[in-house]
Amino acid sequence: MQHMSDVSVIGLGQMGRALTHALLEHGNHVTIWNRTRPKAESLIQEGAVLAENAASAADASPVVIMCVADYEIADSILKTEEVVAALRGRILVQLSTGSPQQARESEAWARARSIDYLDGAIAATPVQIGKPNSTIFVSGVQAAFQRSESLLKSLTGNVVYLGELIGAASAVDLAFLSYLFGSMLGFFHGARLLEAEGLQVASLGPMIASTAPAIGAMMKNSADAIARDAYEHPESSLKICAEGVELLLRQAQETHINNEFPKFATHLFGKAVTAGYGNEKAAALMKVLRADAH
Repeated sequence: MQHMSDVSVIGLGQMGRALTHALLEHGNHVTIWNRTRPKAESLIQEGAVLAENAASAADASPVVIMCVADYEIADSILKTEEVVAALRGRILVQLSTGSPQQARESEAWARARSIDYLDGAIAATPVQIGKPNSTIFVSGVQAAFQRSESLLKSLTGNVVYLGELIGAASAVDLAFLSYLFGSMLGFFHGARLLEAEGLQVASLGPMIASTAPAIGAMMKNSADAIARDAYEHPESSLKICAEGVELLLRQAQETHINNEFPKFATHLFGKAVTAGYGNEKAAALMKVLRADAH
């Protein structure tokens, strides 16, 4: 049938609504569908067209964005005879949260049904969508990306195409989340440490924010060292870092606070020192992580 919209959005949780709002703000004709209608009401008032069902939403546009909680929910919507028929010949952009393996399986499923598939990962909160500081990683067939690029740029100030290796977007996203959640654990333990010492937790946030550029440069240096597998000439050796996390553990034991985070970190750094990497860069801890994979 003749397309009625530029793009369809399936899934209207907080992120799906933010994506739709950004698309509408950029003058796109948008068809939407969600399993419950109330989440669609405000978007209808903004100009979005509510489809009767998921198949009708897929049929309405050349590009279909799927944004639900995870791939299992996405599959329960997509893998019906009616939706598959509607998607044939269209571009499906999967922005639900998943793993690289799930991306590979989804691409194989889509290819077998003549559906052009792009896998994406959103490195932003809903409130950041449509703003310059938000990022969406995308991987998949380049021709499909080029046909949908202008729509995707309506969503964010930074669309990063990672090539045709379909699992790339989710892998980069998970790598970022690993850094984020690891940093969160360290931050929350630091907050508990300050509480235990009778100091103001509120002071920790501004200090972290002010040192963020330096920490970013340090992480870039570590990434370069790992990529080159070159860990010589450290400014701060792995042994010194190990001694630092041992102090975290000691303080936790002395003040009788939760010690799970420093205990875990002490174990890993200790393995690296025992293996003989103490005089190398802290990034040499990667050798321990690689060895544990076997």
